Amino acid sequence: MKNKQTYCHRTLVAMLCAILALFKMEAQDLAGYIEQAETNNADLKAYEVRYSIAQEKSNEVKSLPDTEFAAGYFVSTPETRVGAQRARFSVKQMLPWFGSINARVNYQDALTEATYVEYTIAKRKLRLEVAQSYYELYRIKASAAVLKESLMLLKSYEELALNSVEVGKASAVDFLKIQIRQNDLIAQLEALEEDLKAAKIQFNSVLNVSETTPVYLVDSLVMPQRDIEVSIEEISQNPEVLQYDKLYESITQSELVNRKDAAPKLGVGLDYIPVSERTDMNIIDNGKDVVMPMISVSVPIFNSKYKSVSRQNELKQEELSAQKNQQLNMLKSLFAEALKNRNTARINYTKEIKNLEQARDAEEILLKNYETGTIDFNEILDIQELQLQFNQNQINAVQRYYEQTALINYLITF
Repeated sequence: MKNKQTYCHRTLVAMLCAILALFKMEAQDLAGYIEQAETNNADLKAYEVRYSIAQEKSNEVKSLPDTEFAAGYFVSTPETRVGAQRARFSVKQMLPWFGSINARVNYQDALTEATYVEYTIAKRKLRLEVAQSYYELYRIKASAAVLKESLMLLKSYEELALNSVEVGKASAVDFLKIQIRQNDLIAQLEALEEDLKAAKIQFNSVLNVSETTPVYLVDSLVMPQRDIEVSIEEISQNPEVLQYDKLYESITQSELVNRKDAAPKLGVGLDYIPVSERTDMNIIDNGKDVVMPMISVSVPIFNSKYKSVSRQNELKQEELSAQKNQQLNMLKSLFAEALKNRNTARINYTKEIKNLEQARDAEEILLKNYETGTIDFNEILDIQELQLQFNQNQINAVQRYYEQTALINYLITF
């Protein structure tokens, strides 16, 4: 049990340290939500109960077969030299072959370990789901904030266009185009607010709390200066892979139990027969009760079923080996995809920074032309739309980066 607790503690600490190192300000909030989800999640509670049941079964398999008691009364009493036999009382206990109980305990312990790994996998998947839902919420919130900033900017353009119309530097069409653009952004903002409401409900569902519970998000996420180095070889320690090792070991222990079951079984017992004293004569041992110790042996002469179980165990282990390789390859493929997506997110983020700088320079040039009377509001709206697109792409890149980092942590952290 101590090893299991150490394993769980190490897994939790390693994951949270990795998240803290990357996510800085928001990590504490995210860690709190993860802890809340682990506390409230019904599936995890079911896994905990299942694990407790598996532990309790270790006590069950330690027990011996039921002790047999028997009692009989002689309706027609048999007469013996020392008196008449009145009744018969028997007790019998079958004993498994030497080492059978230890084999069963080891088998159950192996099953318990496999159950614990299932619990660990469920907990890790829950953490990943909470993290990815959190970053999706951040993306929606940050996108809405960018739209609000764009609307404020368009408001200043609207005043600029109105002034230009009054002095003859622009037409009323330019003013209407800006208003049309505002209407479009307002519609986008309202749609994002609906998305945010739905995402909050979904997030609270993962936490298993009321759908109206407020969700607190950080104002901004920053791209880390460098990535944490990861190795694909670490995937071999992922619980989704290790569970096959645990199951393989349980079958190995099951085979040992099968071999012990194929061995003879011993039985010990005792018969007690009370004898009545003879009244017609006085003899030695008159009325002496009968005590008869017994020993029995149960030999499985027809043991074809044990041979069949052994063959089944061999086939199960072959199946598990194939499944383990398949799962390992699948996780490696998922890791490669996540690593590619994370690196691509950083590339896109860097690109959008350059694009934003150039778009702002272009906007500044266009606004300076206003003094000379050569302002083109079509170009200003185009630049403003580009800035909005670049900002949105930057937010998407950050969200994608953290989302994929959470997935990588799930795959390699143990």
